[in-house]
Amino acid sequence: MSTINKIKEKFKEFKPTSWAITNKTTIYLVMLFLSLGGIYQFLTLPKENFPEVVIPNIFVQTVYVGNSPKDIENLVTRPIEKQIKSISGVKISKFTSTSQQDFSAITVEFSTDVKPEIALQKVKDAVDKAKSDLPNDLTQEPRVIELNISDMPIMYVNISGNYSPVQLKKYADDLKDKLESISQVNRIDLVGAPEREFQINVDNYRMQSSGITFDDITFAIQRENLDLSGGLLEVGTMNRNLQLKGQLKNANDIANIIVRNSNGAPIYLRDVATIIDTVKKNESYARLNGKNVLTLNIVKRNGENLIATTDAVKKIVEEAIANDIPKDVDLVISGDTSIRTKSSFTDLVNSIVIGFILVLVVLMFFMGVTNAFFVALSVPLSMFVAFVLLPAGDVLVGSHITLNFMVLFALLFGLGIIVDDAIVVIENTHRIFVQGKGKLTATTSAKMAAGEVFIPVLAGTITTLAPFFPLLFWPGIIGKFMIYLPAMLIFTLAASLVVAFIMNPVFAVDFMNHEEVKSEEPKSAMFKKKGFWIPIAIGILLDLMGFTFLGNLLIFFMILVVANKYFIADLIEKFQTRTLPKLMETYERILRRALNGWRPVKLLIGTFVLLIFSFVFFGISISTGRVGIEFFPKGDPNQVYVYLKLPVGTKINYTDSITKVVEQKVAKALEMDNNKKNPLVESIISNVAVGAGDPMRGDRSARSELGRVQINFVEYEKRDGKSTEPYLDAIRAEMKGIPGAEFTVTQESNGPPTEPPVNIEIQGDDFDKLVKTAVGLKNYLDAAQIPGIDGLKMDVDLVNPELTLTIDRDRALIEGVSSAQVGMQIRTALFGKEVSKIKDGKDEYKIQLRNEELQRNNLVDLLNMRLSFRDMAAGGMVKNIPISSLVKVEPTNTFGSINRKNQKRLIQLRSNVQTDQGFNPTAVNAVIAQYIGNFKGISEGVTVKQTGENEQQLETVAFLGKALVIALMLILFTLVLQFNSISKSVIILTEILFSIIGVLLGFAIFGMKVSGVMTGLGIVGLAGIVVKNGILVIEFADELRSRGYKTREAVIQAGKTRIIPVLLTALAAILGFLPIAIGFNINFVTLFSELNPHIFFGGDNVAFWKPLSWTIIYGLAFAFFMTLFIVPAMYIIAERLRRPMRRHFGGKWISILGIPPLTFIFIPLMFITTYIHRRNQKRRMANNNANGDKTINGSWY
Repeated sequence: MSTINKIKEKFKEFKPTSWAITNKTTIYLVMLFLSLGGIYQFLTLPKENFPEVVIPNIFVQTVYVGNSPKDIENLVTRPIEKQIKSISGVKISKFTSTSQQDFSAITVEFSTDVKPEIALQKVKDAVDKAKSDLPNDLTQEPRVIELNISDMPIMYVNISGNYSPVQLKKYADDLKDKLESISQVNRIDLVGAPEREFQINVDNYRMQSSGITFDDITFAIQRENLDLSGGLLEVGTMNRNLQLKGQLKNANDIANIIVRNSNGAPIYLRDVATIIDTVKKNESYARLNGKNVLTLNIVKRNGENLIATTDAVKKIVEEAIANDIPKDVDLVISGDTSIRTKSSFTDLVNSIVIGFILVLVVLMFFMGVTNAFFVALSVPLSMFVAFVLLPAGDVLVGSHITLNFMVLFALLFGLGIIVDDAIVVIENTHRIFVQGKGKLTATTSAKMAAGEVFIPVLAGTITTLAPFFPLLFWPGIIGKFMIYLPAMLIFTLAASLVVAFIMNPVFAVDFMNHEEVKSEEPKSAMFKKKGFWIPIAIGILLDLMGFTFLGNLLIFFMILVVANKYFIADLIEKFQTRTLPKLMETYERILRRALNGWRPVKLLIGTFVLLIFSFVFFGISISTGRVGIEFFPKGDPNQVYVYLKLPVGTKINYTDSITKVVEQKVAKALEMDNNKKNPLVESIISNVAVGAGDPMRGDRSARSELGRVQINFVEYEKRDGKSTEPYLDAIRAEMKGIPGAEFTVTQESNGPPTEPPVNIEIQGDDFDKLVKTAVGLKNYLDAAQIPGIDGLKMDVDLVNPELTLTIDRDRALIEGVSSAQVGMQIRTALFGKEVSKIKDGKDEYKIQLRNEELQRNNLVDLLNMRLSFRDMAAGGMVKNIPISSLVKVEPTNTFGSINRKNQKRLIQLRSNVQTDQGFNPTAVNAVIAQYIGNFKGISEGVTVKQTGENEQQLETVAFLGKALVIALMLILFTLVLQFNSISKSVIILTEILFSIIGVLLGFAIFGMKVSGVMTGLGIVGLAGIVVKNGILVIEFADELRSRGYKTREAVIQAGKTRIIPVLLTALAAILGFLPIAIGFNINFVTLFSELNPHIFFGGDNVAFWKPLSWTIIYGLAFAFFMTLFIVPAMYIIAERLRRPMRRHFGGKWISILGIPPLTFIFIPLMFITTYIHRRNQKRRMANNNANGDKTINGSWY
């Protein structure tokens, strides 16, 4: 009893834990509040697929119709670029531009730490400064907008029916107005809709014979088409406004306008032109499954709830179908991204639940049911605390945190780690409580346990968090995307420390009891108690009332109670009383043998050799293609995009006809030709011009040469295990045989947008030299037929035919004609001129003036037009000068577009990599680099550089390498602070290095793909996880040595005592990752509500998270054996060799060489020291008459 009292008096105490135990009621109340707050946050946070990354990219677009790419570059792009370059106060990463016919597009990429609103204002200010250098007659003023990579349609509403296009557009406009009232909707693009306009098609010969000009018609219409206020008229005591109503209403009103009235002979507009109320030529086309439709592309606001937005859209569409739209008009929703998000969200939540259940089952067997529930409760409590603290994460992330897959996976990532702290605290409490044999209360045991393990657990948590702190400073777009993972992990793991030392001890005090006295009550007695049947009755009642989920869940829990009573409890008891002691005895026996004599050194040498072998084996596996490498992991496509690009200037009707051919090829690849159905395909959506560009490039302009076909597959669980990847390959194979057409076939992006896998930038100022180098390099690489390249493409059209009109300035000067007069005459006749608008309710329609169709499409007719004007220098005489007498016509070629980067002209060669055939971008780019190095055709002043995804991957790997180094430094600092020893800290750091063996061998043996981002992230995260168990063993070994144990015995007993928490923490982490690693899915909602678990393997989540999950699993599995055997071996070696190494190499500095990666130097030096020390020991034995000292002979030497 006195010994127990002495323990009570002298034990270490962690005061916050003691305070929590003393104030249990307060802690329970806090737990309740935190749980409610966490649940509320979980339910109300906006839900989405991947994070909507806000990146300060600004887009400037300017329209100047009638100008070639070179003119656009000189007149528009260069002046704006000049002012953008002068922006100060913020960092610009780069700015690129494209100058093409009639259009200038400039993209400014700022450093990711610049706020988007500041970047937007800076560019707006620069554009304002540039306006003085821009032409005065721009078709459209420069438009400055912020680019958002999430600015893509979340769903499509398609309208079709046996009505005129104009009537369908009216229904579409009405629906669009209602949908735009949804607060979460950012914008809605209407594709395929005709645009009503009033056309004045002039017969130029009649107009000229009547002595009328385009300007006469313009002024006549503008004078007639107006409402004019005459002022206020006093009528008695009131003022009345006099209003002249002269607005034109229809085509007949326009036709009856008198253009000129000479000598009582009026000339009506109808006399010289045909006026029609019609629609513009289609500027876009849309089709759904081959059927012409009008499509509303719905784009939501950044940060809004995706699921809530789509639900609101569906509700309005349903109301429109019921009340507003005729029954024979079809409204069909397609491409609904919320379906995939809901499915993947549910799967990920279910993976967390499955992992939690697996962890709970393992804990039950090792710790008993009661203790297991103490530990398991730390998982939801830590998550609730993390969710409550989540708003503070907005500061770390830089934007509002939504409930996206990065956040959810962070919870799954932390699932096995969260329980670590609780396992150590509860297991230690239980051990002290049981060893006290009733002489120590649960309260004292909990306080003692917390005080005993707080420092090592705190150190373990800090070292676990250490690798994630550098990740908060991950630069670039990938860093913005990935920052959610470390931020959420930091919150969750910090919360787990609070839960382990504040909340878990309270549970232990109230519910931990001795189990020595078993109940003699028969098992069947439980059926005679009301407490058993009442929950069952409530469950049946809930089922009858329709609440099947709650009812079946309650009944299931009662079934578990029966199962526990009859066989689960017995299984646990047998495991704890037979299997577990046998496991500990076996481990102790093996460990004693492993630490005997030279074996610790042999173990270390073997591990070091295995490390070298694993690197070699992994390298061979990559070079042979057994192990693939990818930047971001990709799974089976959910959407496939076919982008079509024809030569600049292609008519939209021709582009549409080619797009129809593409649709047929797609149908053939999907096995849907001849009107066959494919159950894997949800819809096929086609867009021409509007919505046809790649949204990742930020260009929203409508371009007649672009087409896009989007294939939407059904969600994964409805595919019956069939892969959609073969369809992607089949579509790529079909996209051939159309002259002049350039195709890009890709799938949806999982993660942040990345550059093409192969991207070669050729830059210079002289465009002729630039083109010569680019064409030569492309031909050189094409001739090389480098394996893995999927068709190298140049991003500019080098040949774009045009007709150049050169004015004879001397002749024009003699006739008194300016270039502007000639240009505007041709422009009005051919392109047309908006002279006014007709109002119809809230809508306005253009009145467009131009030549009739035959005359405007005939070059001879255009050149034979006459410029009619009064020559004031000749006394006001009317002159009629044929345009053909003033201009010279030459057929020429220009470039389709001119691209620039940082004010230098740029041509890019791009390609995908045939990853489906076993090639990886890293290897392909390495081969390309060799060919570029051998290429002799690079002109003077031209540079060639490889960029794209490969450059991003190298930058990412470099950052992760730096993050790992910083993490090791933080871990080292924490360990030295705890142990006050370099050697012990080095042992634990070496464990990190050796854990990579498991990762490399695992991927190489099973031939799995390595992701540059996710595998690298897994290794960095692994660094913090594996050190925890090493800390527990070494810290306890030091404590045992302080109690008088010999070094070898202390290590053995430390390993034996800590094997349970070490095994538990490893198993908990591995089982937490296992469901997502193998893609095992159970729908728990339908399991209890419909008694249908919907079990399937695979899915989008496993495709994305598989590389990271298996990295952790392989690394932890090997690190577990490291902790059990290699760490004790290194501990003994370090203790035995500390003095000899310092003696041989001159001081304590030698211990620093043990820090990775200097470990590769340290270990050979250690072997040298062992050899020298062994040789000296033999010499001493020889001097002792070959008998030696018993102490020396008995040592491990």
